[in-house]
Amino acid sequence: MNVFTNRPVAPARRLRAARHRLALLLVLSTLGAVSLALPLAPARAATFELSGPDQTIVGQDQVVTTVFADTLYDLARKYGVDSQELIRVNPGIDPWLPGAGKQVIIPGRFILPAGLRSGIIVNVPEHRLYYFPKRHRGQPQIVITYPVSVGKLDWNTPIGLTQVTQKLKHPTWYPPAGVRKEHLAEGDPLPRFVPPGPDNPLGQYALRLAAGGGTYLIHGTNNPVAVGMPVTHGCVRLYPDDIEALFPLVPVGTAVHIINEPIKVAWVDGQLLLEAHPPINDDGDSVEPNVDAFAALLQKAVGDSTVAINWDYAREVLAKSDGQLATVGLQADASPLNPTSADSAIPAPAVTASAPTESKTLATVDASAAQ
Repeated sequence: MNVFTNRPVAPARRLRAARHRLALLLVLSTLGAVSLALPLAPARAATFELSGPDQTIVGQDQVVTTVFADTLYDLARKYGVDSQELIRVNPGIDPWLPGAGKQVIIPGRFILPAGLRSGIIVNVPEHRLYYFPKRHRGQPQIVITYPVSVGKLDWNTPIGLTQVTQKLKHPTWYPPAGVRKEHLAEGDPLPRFVPPGPDNPLGQYALRLAAGGGTYLIHGTNNPVAVGMPVTHGCVRLYPDDIEALFPLVPVGTAVHIINEPIKVAWVDGQLLLEAHPPINDDGDSVEPNVDAFAALLQKAVGDSTVAINWDYAREVLAKSDGQLATVGLQADASPLNPTSADSAIPAPAVTASAPTESKTLATVDASAAQ
């Protein structure tokens, strides 16, 4: 029986063939012989046109060669990626002094968040924002995506559904009492307000959210190096160029879904692709993944599909949680033949775990966030 559906699975011959194809695919991928290899490509755009409602993956990975003046933080901003993810997928390279002639992987391939295809979606563990503008008749759906910073420990970004209530150009920052108290304790007292300019941590543009009585914002920054880190006071922070591009596109009233999905999966031509990011704890801080719990989430995400999963490789990908897409399974029931065998799919670990937090309407949140 299928461990996911409790229905008879494909014949043993078909399942064994799926396992053999998966093993071959994994070997070839390490040799750069299949599409999982990283092609050289120009800098990716932030905007992608979707071929239809079933498209689940956008973008592409690429490799760039460093010059002497490069840092990984500079490359992250140039190519529109999360600096911390760039560091994770390039272990052994000094982020500040990589040196000339280093091959740097630029992760630019993303699985779209499941189900949602409208408004703004912020996936907190991924440190990434997706915007689906309203589709016009006769025009394809597009998605625009940017890396973001989210709330640090004790100032976590709220999970749930909210909306844009106000658009602010050249905003003035009024540090809430909680933020001023924190800075005072650190010997860095803040003024009652910070006018627009280079010292304003909100940058040049901000979108006010209904969450927390209007204290949470999607905004720019005067510290681009920190984009991708959990360093804000609950707000969502973008690179200056990205918020400048996003700001005129988003009307007041746009829905904003803030989600907690460290694991995303997609089916492409019978292949199961997995994208994993470091999970966040109850305080909104990124933590080391619990591989057993992650494996249970993967099993849940696969749903009713009859699938041969290479669990050794899947657990390796889950443990790394570097955000790179990996093929970890093959669909074993693609043939229209009626299954007759009781041979079972590769079983998942016998563990239990809760599913990623689903969007819900925000009720009570910490109203002392500001930056």
